[in-house]
Amino acid sequence: MDLMVYTVLTPLVIGAIVRIIPDMMKGVKEGLSLIAAAVTLWFTIDLFRGGFMETRWYGHTVFRLDTLSSFILLWVGFFGIAMILYSIGFMRGKANLKAYYGYMLMTLGAACGAVLANNLVLLLVFWGFLALTLYLLIQVSGPEASGAAKKTMIVVGGTDAMLVLGVAIVWMMTGSMSLTQPQIPTITGLSVFAFILFACAAFAKAGAMPFHSWIPDAAEHAHVPVVAYLPASVDKLLGIYLLARVSLTLFNLTPGMQLLLLIVGAFTIIAAVLMALIQHNLKRLLGYHAVSQVGYMVLGIGTLNPIGVAGGLFHMLNHAIYKGCLFLCSGSVEKRENTMELDDLGGLAKYMPVTFLAFLVAALAISGIPPFNGFVSKWMVYQGVIEMGRAGGWLWVVWLAAAMFGSALTLASFMKALHAVFLGARSRKDKPAEAGAAMLIPMIVLSLLCVIFGVFAYAIPLRIWVLPAVGKVLTVPAASAWLGWWSPVTATLLILLGVVIGLVIYLAGTLRTPRRSAAYIGGEVIGEEVRVTGVDFYETVESMGFFSTVYGWAKKRAFDVYDLGRMFSFYFIRGLRAMHTGILPEYLTWMLAGLLVLIVILLR
Repeated sequence: MDLMVYTVLTPLVIGAIVRIIPDMMKGVKEGLSLIAAAVTLWFTIDLFRGGFMETRWYGHTVFRLDTLSSFILLWVGFFGIAMILYSIGFMRGKANLKAYYGYMLMTLGAACGAVLANNLVLLLVFWGFLALTLYLLIQVSGPEASGAAKKTMIVVGGTDAMLVLGVAIVWMMTGSMSLTQPQIPTITGLSVFAFILFACAAFAKAGAMPFHSWIPDAAEHAHVPVVAYLPASVDKLLGIYLLARVSLTLFNLTPGMQLLLLIVGAFTIIAAVLMALIQHNLKRLLGYHAVSQVGYMVLGIGTLNPIGVAGGLFHMLNHAIYKGCLFLCSGSVEKRENTMELDDLGGLAKYMPVTFLAFLVAALAISGIPPFNGFVSKWMVYQGVIEMGRAGGWLWVVWLAAAMFGSALTLASFMKALHAVFLGARSRKDKPAEAGAAMLIPMIVLSLLCVIFGVFAYAIPLRIWVLPAVGKVLTVPAASAWLGWWSPVTATLLILLGVVIGLVIYLAGTLRTPRRSAAYIGGEVIGEEVRVTGVDFYETVESMGFFSTVYGWAKKRAFDVYDLGRMFSFYFIRGLRAMHTGILPEYLTWMLAGLLVLIVILLR
């Protein structure tokens, strides 16, 4: 067996062992899980260094490593060890630990298998296994998570069935099961249908609309490391990886299919961030942002030009970093406060400064504020959309406006979250302590990556991982063609200079002892019992004419594909129940009617 096989089998086998370890063996499951994740990360680093390779069984290429898959594989391994290390601190004292760590490792192994699989049948095996472990990890979070787990299984599992049908159509059209076979033109109804089936599976895994609704529910009820590991990080990597594969190598997209990706991307950005704006639960707010950011990735790939595709892939990586950091910070808050309701939080910056700073950096990164990594990848997506405009047409203006407006709304919602959690007045008298080292280390590392990958975007992530992955499929222009006048290092120095000048002005203003007075509104003093939480910052948006209607539909689950499907199924079931009365003559009547229909068909 070669190194690729060991990379897949190591976490799978050790995960199975951890799953059956007796409960009396304290600390063994955590230690084994951390070792297995570290070994898997080491294997992924070796594979990345090794370059192109294949694993062939019986004349067929089952595993294949190229610049794109090695890039994704490396970060799957990184997030595996980061989340397991965090889990050691967060999960302490919780139930079902051997099941939790076992499923986490099995997920890591299956994710590595899905990235390396070149055979479509093998891809289906790992893809379906990931849906099962996702369901089990959410289910392990407790009885309150059972509804979210079931919903996740139905949505993701349903699109997995669509993927099976798509694979069958590709095999019927080409006679091949290779994921990297020559491109299939999407010029016939069958090839278009096959691409849509593959795209739906990728959308559900990554969390793009309309297959998104499982993510906010899972984010609210599942353990934080589960959400940070799967919907926020690994599922984004896998979903966008599959979308990039099928859009750039498996299929040759026509303008119609390109338009489909652009519409899905733009709509996902705006619709999800509008939902995030009005959330009162921190994890649910982050869940909707995990959906919204997928829109930028889909939009970037939908441009089908090197700048946009590279921006979409870079944003995929950046999102996994800053959204993982945001969820881990929320877990640190939840560990200390035992709640995620924004109304019950506030004033934590003083008591949890490291968590606050990590959350602040990640919030600025997801909002596209320079010099953090989210700005650079969004900038590249913008450039890719503008590049489309050079070919003619006017729709590129719509895509660009959606992307930029989405960033503004993202910043607005995180101003609300930062104020409500860290900057507002506390509702309690206790003084919570900072999280332990096992939880702080992943948060610090991820927040530092937000800075490093923004300031040194071209020197590190783009040059080492993103551009080589895109360069095998599309011709990547020089950096000056898409960076424009933006110079990350120079801009960072200027921003730091502005911060220093601002601090000097602030300190100069504090040389004199400031006068303290009670807070008041309209001339009336506000009593100490009044606490501004920031939860209702954007309540006026929710009450505006058009938006109030849309938000009303959203509260009734009118845009939830799961609830719509369930409603349709119940109507169908009620019809069948009405037909099954238990009266024998009625059953005989139905049988005779069916026989008459068959006779008419056969005699034609």
